[in-house]
Amino acid sequence: MKVFITGLGFITSIGNDAATVEKNLRELRHGIILYPSFQKPDIPVKVAAPVKDFATDSLDSEDWTYPERYHPKRDTLRSMGPNAFYAWCAMQQAIEDARLSEADYSNDNTGLYAASAGAPAMYAHMLNKMHTQGVMRCSPMGIVAAIAGTLNFNLVANYKIKGSSTGFSSACASSSHALGFAYDDIFLGRQKRMFVVGAEDGNHDSILPFAGMRALSLQTDPDKASRPFDAARDGFVGTGGATVVVLESEDEVARRAVTPYCEVLGWGQASDGHNVAISHPDGHGLANAMRRALAAASLTPADIDYINAHGTSTPIGDTSEAKAINTVFNSVNARPLVSSTKALTGHGLSLAGAMETGFCALALRHSFIPGSAHITTIDPACAHLNLLQKTESKQAARMLNNSSGFGGANVSIVLKRV
Repeated sequence: MKVFITGLGFITSIGNDAATVEKNLRELRHGIILYPSFQKPDIPVKVAAPVKDFATDSLDSEDWTYPERYHPKRDTLRSMGPNAFYAWCAMQQAIEDARLSEADYSNDNTGLYAASAGAPAMYAHMLNKMHTQGVMRCSPMGIVAAIAGTLNFNLVANYKIKGSSTGFSSACASSSHALGFAYDDIFLGRQKRMFVVGAEDGNHDSILPFAGMRALSLQTDPDKASRPFDAARDGFVGTGGATVVVLESEDEVARRAVTPYCEVLGWGQASDGHNVAISHPDGHGLANAMRRALAAASLTPADIDYINAHGTSTPIGDTSEAKAINTVFNSVNARPLVSSTKALTGHGLSLAGAMETGFCALALRHSFIPGSAHITTIDPACAHLNLLQKTESKQAARMLNNSSGFGGANVSIVLKRV
């Protein structure tokens, strides 16, 4: 059973719809700014890549502002943090993009898999209120708005999804895991259609805890803050938003007479078994994930034209991935172009895999390959990569998207032009 991507929805730092995202990917326009709440002497991190045109910092959703096209009911917002609301908006886009009616998606054969770390600011506020004002002062909707499963709870209820539903938690590999298992459900005939959702708040409380890990860039110039594979990179830039990817079986694509973005050929996963937070220095787990993805797709390394690298702009992570790519794509005929779109978006954590799979789907449909921005001097440890520094108007036949998370969780997804 073939599996296709038929719809996309984006709320991201580089655009809140597919057309804007495509334009910014082509032009290498980033979404990184000097983030207002970081501009204090005791905060060493100064930059972030927030979603534009949404104001969701208030702990009271009635104070939020957002684009006019969205009309959530008050009761809908009560059970949402920013991440769930971004996902709710991206779901509308994806449903429209895939030309789905409610009868198409509200049935036993359509499911939803999602990934998010939850809404930490809301959770902290609720716990503080409980400790200072009493147990019964917590909002009745506080838990479902704040914890990691919030996307599933809200989206399944609001969009009347009746098929498979669960959440995935493997840090920055989470939404790629969601997509892989959604692919399996369709490939094995368990479901006809799956929504895959990744979303994060991308605000003060969801980004700054990574400063204590020494994982965030300390750059004060937004144009230099996220530069994967550059010799002077010093950490990642936090971002948030949401991406929704619609997967459908070939039977459904034929029945509905829709034109897919691309085909999902297969996926692979593997663990490093090395460290709770740091990638294996030689990229063993990611290399195995790529090998398994290629095997699942019945491809050789020479069949891949482009790799959308995990490439977070951390010194250890980028070097590890570069070694993994070199391990797998080490023959003369295997020289895929490589770039990291996190130079533009920042790092979306649980959102990253779905967002970057969406970028690849756009690139396959619209015949371009996004470049890797902000590189001044390529790190010698990454110099063997076939790094694409400018976007090319070039049709790729097959792309591979990498994601890696805490604990050495690695996922690779293979996509094919239709």
